[in-house]
Amino acid sequence: MSGSDLAILGGPKAVQTAVGDMFTWPIISEEAECAALDVIRRGAMSGVDVSKEFEAEYATWQGTEFALTFSSGTAALEAAMFGCGVRRGDEIICPSITYWASCLPAFNLGGTVVFGEIDPDSLCLDPDDVEARITERTKAIVVVHYVGHPADMDPIMAIANRHGVKVIEDVSHAHGGVYKGRKLGSIGHVAAMSLMSGKSLAIGEGGMLTTDDREIYEHGCAWGHYGRFNDDIQSEALRPYRGLPMGGHKYRMHQVSSAMGRVQLKEYDARNREILKSMNYFWDLLEGVPGVKAHRPARGSGSEMGGWYAARGLYRPEEIGGLSITRFCAAVREEGVSCGPGCNRPLHLHPLFNEADIYGDGNPTRIAHSDRDLRQPHGALPTSEAITGRMYSIPWFKHYRPVVIEEHANAFRKVAENYEALLVDDPGDPETLGNWHFFAH
Repeated sequence: MSGSDLAILGGPKAVQTAVGDMFTWPIISEEAECAALDVIRRGAMSGVDVSKEFEAEYATWQGTEFALTFSSGTAALEAAMFGCGVRRGDEIICPSITYWASCLPAFNLGGTVVFGEIDPDSLCLDPDDVEARITERTKAIVVVHYVGHPADMDPIMAIANRHGVKVIEDVSHAHGGVYKGRKLGSIGHVAAMSLMSGKSLAIGEGGMLTTDDREIYEHGCAWGHYGRFNDDIQSEALRPYRGLPMGGHKYRMHQVSSAMGRVQLKEYDARNREILKSMNYFWDLLEGVPGVKAHRPARGSGSEMGGWYAARGLYRPEEIGGLSITRFCAAVREEGVSCGPGCNRPLHLHPLFNEADIYGDGNPTRIAHSDRDLRQPHGALPTSEAITGRMYSIPWFKHYRPVVIEEHANAFRKVAENYEALLVDDPGDPETLGNWHFFAH
């Protein structure tokens, strides 16, 4: 095959087969529709009976003692931070390459964030970088299993336990993922995850908190569930304040989402298995192709992707003549594949984390209650700052249909193996790639 065979240069497209519902998401069964309608017809939208059933089933599936529903993943993350003791002047450590909800709720608690560096292959927190950022003010490490890849939890847990800080797993991108045989969301001290309609476990809108720690669970009830902050609370520190939400929030899940969630959870493992089979087949077809590398755990590691939400590939331009990722993705798109460069932009560079005085403290909120300037300028996290130019979106296959998957994989192979024909008109990359919110959470 020569460069003239590339679709962007007038050749035939790699993708010829109609994709049908290959990428349709979420999948809503008749049973899920009926469950949602039952809540509506009973007028039970604002109740908790279905939510409690969903929590019990989710806790069993997750492998934790407690699960608590929330109106969003953001609310669940905020409650997790509250449960871990994040208060005024306290710090959390979080990757800069993530959706903003992984860290911004700390501001509502008077806390702040110190951004950690990521590993360039997993795209998750680099354990070697985390320990150096812990101070006497650190209360929690927020581990994000970014775009489905399990973070390296063993060393992170060891660091956290050595320093007496909590680990919050953000599993919004990785439902059902596994790290060394353990399900993501059951390894840290507490986990929180979004369940909105774009996620791999999609219930409409909502979030979940899971933990084995009763104190953290009860703080979650106290923070946003006034109806659950009742005589069942055992914590002596919380009992005097029962009946009113300590955070002034009403964070319960809408029961149409809870009803949808019960059915979606029951059907999820089978769907996830098919997604994993499809996505692994895609990457197997591209094994050894220059310039492209699979974003997935090593085979035989006991770890596997969770849902493969917002799937990405790793770009290695040095293997294909330095071809810009912009030109590479444009050529792949012409082959009939949705493909774009980048990911979330590094949060530590956004003005909100450097300049904004959100609550009128007289100083930027990031440092309003700190005894040092925590802001991290350009150059502070070089891997995070460069990663948007070394990552691209790949198809998120929902069904195992080999012909369709093979044609999509061939699009990437065609472009990578004929890169020299693309170098002539390569415009290079723009100054910035990706987006601050990037995913539709």
